[in-house]
Amino acid sequence: MSYGIRINGRPFEDEPRAGQCLRTYLRERGWFGVKKGCDAGDCGACTVHVDGEPVHSCLYPALRAEGRTVTTVEGLAGEGGELHPVQQQFLDAQGFQCGFCTAGYLMTTAALDEEQLTDLPRAFKGNICRCTGYRAIEDAVRGVRHTEEPGAGRAVGRNLGAPAGPQVVTGTARYTFDLDVPGLLHMKLLRSPHPHARIVAIDTAAALRVPGVHLVLTHHDAPERLYSTARHEHPTEDPDDTRLLDDTVRYIGQRVAAVVADSEAAAEEGCRRIEVTYEQLPYVTDPEEAMAPGAPVVHDKGPESRIARPENNVVGEVHGEIGSVEVGFAEADVVHEETFRTQRVQHASLETHGAVAWYESGEDGEERLTVRSSTQTPFLTRRALCALFGLELKRVRVLAGRVGGGLGGKQEMIVEDIVALAVMRLRRPVKLEYTRAEQFYGATTRHPFTIGVRAGARADGTLTALQVRVVSDTGAYGNHGPAVMFHSVGESMAVYRAPHKKVDAYSVYTNSVPAGAFRGYGLGQVVFAVESVMDELARRTGVDPLVFRELNIIGPGEHMISPGGEEEDLEIASYGLDQCLQVVRDAIGEYGDGSASPSGSGPGDDVPEGWLVGQGTGMSMIATGPPGGHFADARVKLLQDGTYDIAVGTAEFGNGTTTVHQQITAGALSTTVDRITIRQSDTDVVRHDTGAFGSAGTVVAGKAVMKAADALAVQLLEFAARYVGAAPGECRLTADAVEYAGRAVSLKELYQAARAAGRELSADGHWGGSPRSVAFNAQWFRLAVDPGTGEIRILRSVHAADAGKVMNPMQCRGQVEGGVAQALGATLFENVRLDERGQVVTAAFRRYRLPQYADVPRTEVHFMETSDAIGPLGAKSMSESPFNPVAPAFANALRDATGIRFTELPLTRDRVWLALHEKGTG
Repeated sequence: MSYGIRINGRPFEDEPRAGQCLRTYLRERGWFGVKKGCDAGDCGACTVHVDGEPVHSCLYPALRAEGRTVTTVEGLAGEGGELHPVQQQFLDAQGFQCGFCTAGYLMTTAALDEEQLTDLPRAFKGNICRCTGYRAIEDAVRGVRHTEEPGAGRAVGRNLGAPAGPQVVTGTARYTFDLDVPGLLHMKLLRSPHPHARIVAIDTAAALRVPGVHLVLTHHDAPERLYSTARHEHPTEDPDDTRLLDDTVRYIGQRVAAVVADSEAAAEEGCRRIEVTYEQLPYVTDPEEAMAPGAPVVHDKGPESRIARPENNVVGEVHGEIGSVEVGFAEADVVHEETFRTQRVQHASLETHGAVAWYESGEDGEERLTVRSSTQTPFLTRRALCALFGLELKRVRVLAGRVGGGLGGKQEMIVEDIVALAVMRLRRPVKLEYTRAEQFYGATTRHPFTIGVRAGARADGTLTALQVRVVSDTGAYGNHGPAVMFHSVGESMAVYRAPHKKVDAYSVYTNSVPAGAFRGYGLGQVVFAVESVMDELARRTGVDPLVFRELNIIGPGEHMISPGGEEEDLEIASYGLDQCLQVVRDAIGEYGDGSASPSGSGPGDDVPEGWLVGQGTGMSMIATGPPGGHFADARVKLLQDGTYDIAVGTAEFGNGTTTVHQQITAGALSTTVDRITIRQSDTDVVRHDTGAFGSAGTVVAGKAVMKAADALAVQLLEFAARYVGAAPGECRLTADAVEYAGRAVSLKELYQAARAAGRELSADGHWGGSPRSVAFNAQWFRLAVDPGTGEIRILRSVHAADAGKVMNPMQCRGQVEGGVAQALGATLFENVRLDERGQVVTAAFRRYRLPQYADVPRTEVHFMETSDAIGPLGAKSMSESPFNPVAPAFANALRDATGIRFTELPLTRDRVWLALHEKGTG
């Protein structure tokens, strides 16, 4: 009896492998809309319908689908190609950002009945979105439209939909592994069970005897060259402390060997058969202990690795003082000192790290290595691979499909190096895709910080001194460690005026999972501490917290001063912090005088009797781009059919830069966005792009696009004028023609005329990311606390964002909402926990609490009316900055409600209850 199943109306008779889940069965047959997010039924990205019922296909045995009808997101649309109503609603509302979770939400939503639609928190218990903050998803389900039609007229400032929107909602957008590669081999990694050990011997003979195994790689096969997994424009920003495969392991989970086989199962069996003899070494997991004399040394390397003090495990440090803080404290009427701690947080992008690589012929006919990976930095990764393996740039191509979430975690070269080595050895395509567990113990996390803050103020609220001591745990490797540490004490201190400032900051090695780039890049940790102390000083001086900030914040045109070192190219090119604080003041004013006390609720509050009510504010400043230069090249050209093509290097992972680049080009060329296509995130398309990180997609790559589009507009008018015999000033660009003296010549004709003349109508643009401006944000919460259980209910969330000229309000609002939601997760419950040996014990979504639909309030987002003198068309960045003021605003509101200053994140329910119980109010 043969196996039979119908998938999207088509019969299939291929019998599944023993134990195969429905998800892999579907993807192997080309239904790539079914995504892998967790393999544990926790995220819902793999949701499909079986006989009309939604199921998580990663848990559903393929054998059980025999005789049934299966529908994936690709099968939702009608036979004529018309979208399912739910697909159209998600498209109209732009109910997605990176889009990796969208197919799961569509399939779940399409199966909801009327009763279930009234209780979306329960209906979406099995689905997770890391990007949107859920408001856009709710609007999509409710049929709220946000996108505008791409008609003629101005494009910048309008809610134009993402170019990939139709592909996202139909499941045809192609992410890293959504392609069929003939002859593909699979890689799995053997990882260290020890926090610190030397590999004495490694025997791979048994692994090589496993049927289907082609290759086992160990440290004997790895280049000796040391490098950093971090990707920056200037590689010297990071220590060279990593070897592709090392004979010394420094944390539990570090890769020891790689097995390449015909199937993942064979590769996994090969890993199990490898015999490794370890000499265990002393280890240290606490950064303060790691700096103490006599502590185990994590990296015994020379000065060529650029480690500040390897003997003390200090990878980087910064010390500085402006004025004299002791004088400042002596001048103060009130001095407050406190130590704060922030935890490890996982990026938890739903698409895990991974790469697939193969050889192909280049334009010159010579073969080259091609690497397709889930990366924010294709060009920097190519450069790193070439340096590591001694290859010419033209012999390596790196590209990204649509990236399923970045959040800083993919500003690394974590998988591409080992995959490239395997392909170079085997001359066959090889794939490595991390499991969800590997994301927790084999990728990177946010840096955990310990921040000591001491600040003084006069009785009138004027700051006299600000002192900060930071210890950042960078884990076993220093990727991003020094840079995150340096950035953390930059804008967080520069935003406040104080005549006396001092900083001492350390980035420290420990034998634990490495930390890396994460949204906010260290600012969020220190802003949490500084803003909490400012709130305490305001209370102790009797000055209203908003007034206290207004007295002490930097003003427009002022020079930003941080004791950690000045950044000469950073300036306040537009100022909206005063407007941000006014938004908060207006929100508070709606409750009347005194309503923010713990004694009761305000208008519209639904607070049970006996609950404590409070409100709190946090604010932050962030540079719109990283220091030291962030480069982007772009090219815009006229195509044969009279439309335009943009080539740009930056990657799209829900940050919305693709839409913005189209809008900028449409405005410059007086056309519509539907007449513009984009080629991106591929080292073949432009000369260079530093990458989609540091909030640079709009303010750096966008400025390069603007320069290219402006130059092409001039070129088109000049060429048209010569072609028709008119003066350039008489010519005007329209959507598909150049008009002059009441007549018009089509762009198609101009293209043919240029081609006949042997030229291409195209223009290049470049921007180096300097000078840089700053963006401002303020967050306000009103919340209620149950003293009997520690439960916290958010009554209202208001966010004020100074993004300069907002290029696409719908998208920018989504960035803010997503940032607030992710920050709430880090504030309330997310925590990568380690045991005493440094082993991650929260290596699954069900053990690591991510914000779900029911956890996230609708945040009221307000944009300030500013226009930046540096950013393209007045725009500023707004990808990272919304994250930073959330934790202090929440902690300040909790302090207002309970009278307790919480100094350690996350603010879990049990931690709040215990503090209330110890105080006697629980």
